Amino acid sequence: MLEVDREQVLAYRIAAHGLHREQTDPAAAAVFDLGLQDSMRDTALLGLAARVDGDITPGVWDDERFVLAWTHRGAPHFHRRAELDAIRAALVPLDEKDAMARILWQRKQVEDAGMSAKDALFTAAKAIREVVTGTQTKGTVSGAVTKLIPDGLSYACRGCGVVHIYEQLMRVASIHAGVRLEAGATPATLAPLEKRGRLKTAPDVKAATRVVEGYLRINGPAAPGDAAAYVGTTRAGVDAMWPDDLVEVRVDGKKAFLPEDRVPLLENPPEPDVVRLLPPLDPFVQARDRAVVVPDKARQKEVWKILGSPGALLADGEIAGVWRAKASGKKRLDFTVTPFDALRPAVRKAAEEEAARVAAARKFPDHTVTFP
Repeated sequence: MLEVDREQVLAYRIAAHGLHREQTDPAAAAVFDLGLQDSMRDTALLGLAARVDGDITPGVWDDERFVLAWTHRGAPHFHRRAELDAIRAALVPLDEKDAMARILWQRKQVEDAGMSAKDALFTAAKAIREVVTGTQTKGTVSGAVTKLIPDGLSYACRGCGVVHIYEQLMRVASIHAGVRLEAGATPATLAPLEKRGRLKTAPDVKAATRVVEGYLRINGPAAPGDAAAYVGTTRAGVDAMWPDDLVEVRVDGKKAFLPEDRVPLLENPPEPDVVRLLPPLDPFVQARDRAVVVPDKARQKEVWKILGSPGALLADGEIAGVWRAKASGKKRLDFTVTPFDALRPAVRKAAEEEAARVAAARKFPDHTVTFP
């Protein structure tokens, strides 16, 4: 059995993520095999800037090859448009426990409504499908949908005086309704997919398995529990969508799995001699085995904050610190890069160059970089 340490795993992941920046076409970036999350300002844009060589503006917003939708765990992800049907199929719950897990923190509300999670999910999807026939804000859609669903699936919002469908239920149901998000729109805006197709309620195990395999390809070797957490299902649920062509390896003595055709890259990954400013919620830090990515618990708290996570400084195969950027008017972006340990001059210079790249991607003509 192949045995590797965490440093070798991280070297593999850096290569698997395309962080050596050898790709010039955004659509060919490996992260789109799974989806590129865009939950915070410019997350997807800066994720591409870290991976794609050359000018990545206007990024994915105006590229017809991509579409933004609430998908994995109800979070907004950019996907290749041609692959969205396969993603929709993968997100149909395999059973009731899987459906309940995907609703996450709103399980109790669904239970109190006296409905099964699957019934609640597809009842919401049918209502959203009926309402979203054109471009509408999320608030407008939510208010209209509540008139079509049982009372137990909605709540009265004191802030706006409107009854809304529960947030997570709306998010996980929208993709099944054939609804996408308008990229870059504020407030969140929904629109029907050009080819909505019929509402599919039958599970597709093969499609779900491809999502798990995609996770293991870029964030492996990993354990089943890690994949389950990414998918948003139970540990038992992921067993039903577990790929066949996996190899068991040991990571610092612990059991983990990787697609068989990726073993050569794990055995001999390129030197992880890259410096990147990864945005908050970048796919690299979305790996669920945080102790592998950042072993020190105090540093974990700096990288993954409950609210307002910073970006991560990747240097020489490790998360070497965090960074934040604050706009000063419309012309300057001020960076604060906080390393965990003293940086070598070459790494510091490379971080400054990456900051310039981030500023250019966000269309700021000037920037400053401070290392506290």
